[in-house]
Amino acid sequence: MSTRTGRTGDPVVGELTEGAVLRAILNVFGPSDAEVGPGDDAAVIAAPDARVVATTDTLVHGPDFRLAWSSAFDLGWKSAAVNLADIAAMGARPTALLVALAMPETTRLSFVTGLAEGLRAACEALAPGCRVEGGDLTVSHTLTVAVTALGSLDGIMPVRRSGARVGDVVAVAGDIGRAGRGLALLFGRFRDASSQPVPVDVDALDAEQRADLAAQLRPTPPLRLGPVAARAGATAMMDVSDGLLLDATRMAEASGVTLDLMSDALGPDIDVALSGGEDHALLTTFPAHAPLPAGFRVIGAVRATATTPVLVDGAPWAGRDGWDPYRDWDSSSG
Repeated sequence: MSTRTGRTGDPVVGELTEGAVLRAILNVFGPSDAEVGPGDDAAVIAAPDARVVATTDTLVHGPDFRLAWSSAFDLGWKSAAVNLADIAAMGARPTALLVALAMPETTRLSFVTGLAEGLRAACEALAPGCRVEGGDLTVSHTLTVAVTALGSLDGIMPVRRSGARVGDVVAVAGDIGRAGRGLALLFGRFRDASSQPVPVDVDALDAEQRADLAAQLRPTPPLRLGPVAARAGATAMMDVSDGLLLDATRMAEASGVTLDLMSDALGPDIDVALSGGEDHALLTTFPAHAPLPAGFRVIGAVRATATTPVLVDGAPWAGRDGWDPYRDWDSSSG
């Protein structure tokens, strides 16, 4: 089959029907275990707990990813991971994803199936038993992936960000700062003279830099530890997506307390640890004398309300606070 740009065997979606694109996607996901899976007007998904935890997140080309840096597989993986992390941060087990994809008509079918493969692989690796059970396809000038994630509490109470209490310890599971270093690497090494993104030369990176890049493009949040923390008595929990300082501020304000973080627990690059986003670690508080679950490490303590919601070594932090797309996007895409 000839395409508009001369390639064969890999049509652009503008040459296909919605049904043809959908069939290609469903071939990637395979048969569904849901009561009613993809292909009907809506999915029917079992909810044995009688409660459903739900969240949604949208990734837009430009502020949220750059095609020069992310493969289709990377984008699918990340689209799943960032939503699954929010489910885990409530103490829940992810059960299903609904994915809406808006794309330019020049998008290659191989890109669409590659994105589906990334979604499937992330679910299999990070949240076994969770899979894509439906969604939507449409045309847009800007590539956009909108994901709704569903989860089950399996009989336990949700852990909210508003439950931190004076005297609790502040703990974290997962990396802090690595994804931020990966993003700084992309902006520092892989843009041209006009600041437009250029493809990543992986061979030019050392092992540590590759790990930082992977944390940014293909994050692996510790999802299984969300329910573990809930059962261990966590008083508050949230996903660290916009930077530790900014997300800790949100937790502190919701709980009416101050979080006092210890700089020596955050690694040598404090600025990146505090302001770098997209690690999708689990920021959690536990009662001071409760055993800390394996995988969590103490990074601070909960204090009575002070002059600022978050302190570092007992003092306000004067550096950058984290990622805000309305403030920080440079209006570039690439």
